[in-house]
Amino acid sequence: MAAVRALLPLLCSALLPLLLLLLPARAAAALEEEDGVLVLRANSFEQALAEHRYLLVEFYAPWCGHCKALAPEYAKAAAKLKAEGSEIRLAKVDATEESELAQQFGVRGYPTIKFFKNGDKAAPKEYTAGREADDIVSWLKKRTGPAAATLEDVAAAETLVDSSEVVVIGFFKDTASEAAKEFLLAAEAVDDIPFGISSSADVFTKYQISKDGVILFKKFDEGKNTFEGDFTKDNLLNFIKSNSLPLVIEFTEQTAPKIFGGEIKTHILLFLPKSVSDYQGKLDNFKSAAGNFKGKILFIFIDSDHSDNQRILEFFGLKKEECPAVRLITLEEEMTKYKPESDELTADKIKEFCEKFLAGKIKPHLMSQDLPDDWDKQPVKVLVGKNFEEVAFDENKNVFVEFYAPWCGHCKQLAPIWDKLGETYSDHENIVIAKMDSTANEVEAVKIHSFPTLKFFPAGPGRNVIDYNGERTLEGFKKFLESGGQDGAAADDDLEDMDMDEETELEEGDEDEQKLQKDEL
Repeated sequence: MAAVRALLPLLCSALLPLLLLLLPARAAAALEEEDGVLVLRANSFEQALAEHRYLLVEFYAPWCGHCKALAPEYAKAAAKLKAEGSEIRLAKVDATEESELAQQFGVRGYPTIKFFKNGDKAAPKEYTAGREADDIVSWLKKRTGPAAATLEDVAAAETLVDSSEVVVIGFFKDTASEAAKEFLLAAEAVDDIPFGISSSADVFTKYQISKDGVILFKKFDEGKNTFEGDFTKDNLLNFIKSNSLPLVIEFTEQTAPKIFGGEIKTHILLFLPKSVSDYQGKLDNFKSAAGNFKGKILFIFIDSDHSDNQRILEFFGLKKEECPAVRLITLEEEMTKYKPESDELTADKIKEFCEKFLAGKIKPHLMSQDLPDDWDKQPVKVLVGKNFEEVAFDENKNVFVEFYAPWCGHCKQLAPIWDKLGETYSDHENIVIAKMDSTANEVEAVKIHSFPTLKFFPAGPGRNVIDYNGERTLEGFKKFLESGGQDGAAADDDLEDMDMDEETELEEGDEDEQKLQKDEL
C-alpha cells in the first residue's frame, strides 16, 4: 500500500499533460455587442474577422453628427440581417479611441465604412451606398450573393417586393436570353436596390405580364413603373435611375447620398418649416409642379426649422424667418444658384420658374452682404459681393484676398497671420490685403471650392488671377507679394477641387464645426 501511495504523484505528473490535451480548448471571449452591432477594438478586430466571413465595419467618432444619424439605421440593418439568418455581421470601431486601426485602414473622415470578406484585410471594399437600413442590406447582399435573386414562385416574388422601398424584377421566359443577360448586367451595376429575376408562369400571371419585361416596384408615388424600350444595360439603368427616387424627396442625413449621387444634377429646393400652418398645402403645390420635370429637375424639400439644416440655409443666403422659400442649384463642374423672381409658392409659379430656367432665361443669383461703412478702415479690407469687382480688379493695385468661412477651423488659424500681413502692408502704395466671407458673398469672376482659398489679383489690365499655394506663414506671404505673385503661385495641376463629400474631416474643434466642414486637410 505504501508503494502505491508513492507511485501516485509520479502517475499524476505523467498523466497531467495527456489530461490537458483531452480537455476542450478554451473558447475565445464573446465579442461585445450593442444593438446587434459588434463593438470592435484593436484586441478583438482579428477575432471578428476570423469568426465572420462577411463583416461590415463602421469607423466612427462619438461627436460626429453623421455617425449619430447613421446609428439607428445601421442597427436596423443588423437586426434585419440577423432575422433573415444571414451570415453577414455589422460592426463598429470608435476611431478616436482605436486610432491605430483607423490609420491602418486609411480612415480620413467619419463615418468611414468598409466591407471585409473572408478575413482579407489587404483591400476591404469601401461602402458608398445610401445610409438607410434597406440601402445597407441591399448593398451587402449584392456583395455576397447573385446580382438578382432567382424567384421560383409567387411567394418569393412577394417577399422581395415587400422587402424594400424600391425593388426591380425582370420577367424573362428564358433567363439565359440576351435580354436577361443585359438585365443582370444592369443589376450588377446598381448597389442599393434589390433585383429579382423570374421565368415562373405563376409569377408572370401574378403581375399580369404576358411577355418579357421589367417592373420597378416602389412604395411611393405611382407604386410601380414598367420598362419600355430595348433591353440594353444602359436603357435599363436610365429607367431605374429616373424612377427610383420619389418625385419630391426630403433632404435628410439618410437621403443625402441618393440626392447627390443621382444622375439629375439640377435641384430645386423648397425650404419649408414643418411648423408652418399651411405646411401640407405648400408641399402639395411643390409636388404638383414636380411631375412636369421628371428626369430633368430633382424636387427636394428641407425642414428649415431643423438645426442640422442651418448650414444649408446659410449656403443659400437664407435666414429662418425668410422661409418658406425656393432656390434652384446646378451641381455641375461649377455650382450655380438661382432665385425665383416671385416669392409666391403656387404650383404655377414654381412651374414657370423651372420652365424659364430650362429655357436659359434665368440669371444666376449671386449673394452679397451689405457693404460695411468701415470696410476699408482696418489693415485688412473687407470685401463683399457689391464692392469686389471695384477693389479686386483695380488696375493700379495688387490685391491679395483670403476667401474664408466663419466656421472654418483653418481660417481661424490663419486669421492672426492674415491680420499681421495687413498691418505689414497697411501703408504700401499699391498692395492691398483683403478678405471676403464666401459663405455670404459670391462673385461671377471667382469660384471658391474650399476654405481658405487665397487669390492674388495683380495690378494692370487683363483681370488676371493667381492662386496662392505656398506656405501659410507671414514670411511665405511676403515672399509671394514681393515677387509679384511668383514665389508660391500654384501650378495648374496644384489647384484643388472642392471636397463635396458630406463627410466630416478629421480636425479637432467643436461638434458644429466638425459636422459640415469643407476645410482642406
